[in-house]
Amino acid sequence: MPITSKYTDEQVETILSEVGAVLAKHGASADLALMIAGNIATNVLNQQVAASQRKVIAEKFAQALLASIEAPKTH
Repeated sequence: MPITSKYTDEQVETILSEVGAVLAKHGASADLALMIAGNIATNVLNQQVAASQRKVIAEKFAQALLASIEAPKTH
């Protein structure tokens, strides 16, 4: 079952494009970009998610990240 989002593809793509442009402007390597993405995720969790929910949300985030990079399975 596909996951539905309350955000449009256009909203997500616009923000992603702008963040990508900032990283490119600063010549961020892959490891620096990933470090920044991790820091952003940590800051969002710490500032906008109740302490009691942080671990659960972080685990779901990690699972979604892993799922997004797995090669599609062919049968």
